Amino acid sequence: MYPEKSYITRNKLLNGYQLSKLYTFEIAARHSSFALAADELSISPSAVSHRINSLEEELGFKLFQRFHRKVELTSEGERVFWVLKSSLEYLNQEILEIKNQELSGTLTVYSRPSIAQCWLVPKLADFAHRYPAISLNILTGNENVNFQGGGIDLAIYFDDKTPEKLSYQHLMDESMVPVCSPEYADKHQLHGNLINLRQCTLLHDRQAWSYDSDRSEWNSWSQQIGFDLDPTQRSMGFDRSDLAIIAAINHVGVAMGRKKLVNKRLENQELIMPFPDMEVRCEQRYYISTLSDRQWPKINAFIQWLKKMADES
Repeated sequence: MYPEKSYITRNKLLNGYQLSKLYTFEIAARHSSFALAADELSISPSAVSHRINSLEEELGFKLFQRFHRKVELTSEGERVFWVLKSSLEYLNQEILEIKNQELSGTLTVYSRPSIAQCWLVPKLADFAHRYPAISLNILTGNENVNFQGGGIDLAIYFDDKTPEKLSYQHLMDESMVPVCSPEYADKHQLHGNLINLRQCTLLHDRQAWSYDSDRSEWNSWSQQIGFDLDPTQRSMGFDRSDLAIIAAINHVGVAMGRKKLVNKRLENQELIMPFPDMEVRCEQRYYISTLSDRQWPKINAFIQWLKKMADES
């Protein structure tokens, strides 16, 4: 420990003066050797040792354990080395992307699970073909993400509210219509017989546009067409719209289908619309959200591609 100086420096942040020492530390930690670090830096091992000692004194804790012929990172040193290594990799990636007009590197996209499963992921082959130098990371969840610390470049949401303090763009509108398997429709005589819907199991996304939407999809649809549903009617809720759709394909009940997400299922006749003239427009819409200061070429390229895919849907 460094009793007096550690107290003084404990709460101080790093400054530019310490960057050269951190660079020396990174090399020494990578080689686990002051001598090899000295060779790479073209200085003497004693100069490396002096820089490390000075850095340790300024930080207030030891970075290395010294032995007769080797050095090993302390637990604190390992933590600093990991962060430093990650930061350098990220910086190098950013520099590479700038040199390549930023149409390369990694792009991290966050999406509601159902949008990713039913609409986004099936289209990604086209993006990969157009932008082979961009590596996509697709993350899903029902929460609104924190862009500042989560490493997310952009997010795709479905809601009637737009995020505060973020940049957003409209992606596409949506409509709702009940869907079920042909077998289920035949068994419950649903074709054109809306009254028979009351004898069915209603399937729905409990987190369609809020953390607990419950039966809001069905309620919104029934209000718009003027049909009263029994609030005690048998139902089954999921935390993802695509799970309700899979349940419907497997004859569990009638799902409230979002048209953009079920079109392929309708085309291949896994699902049908027993009441095709009762499709209603959603108040909610799909939109793209980003940080206002993160209008990078690779992000803009992905946004423009998303809009093209939406226009073709």
